[in-house]
Amino acid sequence: MESLTTVSLVTLGCARNEVDSEELAARLENGGFRLVEDPADAQAVLVNTCGFVEAAKKDSIDTLLQAADLKETGSAQAVVAVGCLAERYGKELASSLPEADAVLGFDDYPDIAARLTEIVAGGHHQAHTPTDRRLLLPISPSERDPAAVILPGHTIAAPDLPIGAGPESGPRAYRRRLDSGPMAPLKLASGCDRRCSFCAIPSFRGSFVSRRPADVLGEARWLAGQGVKELFLVSENSTSYGKDLGDLRLLETMLPELTGIDGIERVRVSYLQPAETRPGLIEAIAHTPKVADYFDLSFQHASASVLRRMRRFGDPDSFLGLIEQARALAPEAGIRSNVIVGFPGETEDDLAILCDFLAAGRLDVVGVFGYSDEDGTEAEGFDGKLDQDEIEARVEQVQRLVEELTAQRAEDRIGTQVTVLVESIEPGGNKDSDTVEGRAEHQGPEVDGVTTLVNPPGDVVAGDLVTATVIGADGVDLVAEVTR
Repeated sequence: MESLTTVSLVTLGCARNEVDSEELAARLENGGFRLVEDPADAQAVLVNTCGFVEAAKKDSIDTLLQAADLKETGSAQAVVAVGCLAERYGKELASSLPEADAVLGFDDYPDIAARLTEIVAGGHHQAHTPTDRRLLLPISPSERDPAAVILPGHTIAAPDLPIGAGPESGPRAYRRRLDSGPMAPLKLASGCDRRCSFCAIPSFRGSFVSRRPADVLGEARWLAGQGVKELFLVSENSTSYGKDLGDLRLLETMLPELTGIDGIERVRVSYLQPAETRPGLIEAIAHTPKVADYFDLSFQHASASVLRRMRRFGDPDSFLGLIEQARALAPEAGIRSNVIVGFPGETEDDLAILCDFLAAGRLDVVGVFGYSDEDGTEAEGFDGKLDQDEIEARVEQVQRLVEELTAQRAEDRIGTQVTVLVESIEPGGNKDSDTVEGRAEHQGPEVDGVTTLVNPPGDVVAGDLVTATVIGADGVDLVAEVTR
């Protein structure tokens, strides 16, 4: 019997990319490939790249080069770039990175098994010429036909799909889990209609397209059947969900349906645009049982003048008002955000406004990014550019402040009760010395810190929800004692 070609997927970037990798995994397995975890053991390595900011692009290139080294030291016969960097640069990336055997765009995803089979056999794939994917669909959201474009993470397979992907009945998603943990990202939508002057994502991810509720719920049921306890709802802009389906409040309607799925214990909403975050959505997140009191608000800055140059809306008062609305309904809610420092034209006064806002907002986590020009964006042509040394100095200043503020916010939680989803148990020689870690409601996956449990139940396993009292904090990480 002929052995199957082995393939390993390496995923970089955000949780949306994780969903896309799991679609690719299902398609490859269905196409005759055998998935392996370690790239060193694979004949083909797919790197699902990130193309968001300069640091992420460099990480993607470095990972591709490391994978290419396996053609000399491991069993790899082909290294292939997929994902956002590949889609965004296409032929340019293929030309500048000959170490990669192929660069595949989103339009190649439905035929990924055939493409990879040809590449492993020594065939040549002509990389695509990138286009602005916003032009593939009508401007009016209501006129968009999602079937007219390839949308990674949206695809629903035929009912006779021969692999174990998708629910037992109803729509079946092309998805094969690559992580056995109790949390899984679930894609609500793809693309973005906003025109932020610093962001290139809409150009290569396309216009905003919601997934149908039946598809989202069907995939959620399948994930629950795979042992998932927490659904992490992801998109480029979750506050827009449903606008192209004729109901901007569709997310509020769907949250109770998601939490009602057998096996699902927690639903977390991510990627909220402050200018679009309506009171009804805040109330739905705060008051729907099993929905985490968690608000991932993309502020980006607080100075009104900088926000205008970013083609965004808001100011400290409106942002603080939004935070107050959330905390009035859920006093212990987790609130996180990202900010860009050193944007063209940012003055010392603008920076002070941002710092004052962060101090007043008492956010749980803040990601701090230094501005960098992104190809094809409006801000690339702005005047008032700061030199790199000044940007780095401002990033360091804000990062120091953020670390102090978020540590204080974590310390404020000492004495409060939290519900922790157990994610990992590291053996310590005996049950009493095991390290049990998880996340409280205010802690999102990967970037918002963890909670270490003291005195956990002896029979605790990953996926359990454990109630505990916070007794300590280290930065944004918590230590909580389980009361027996």
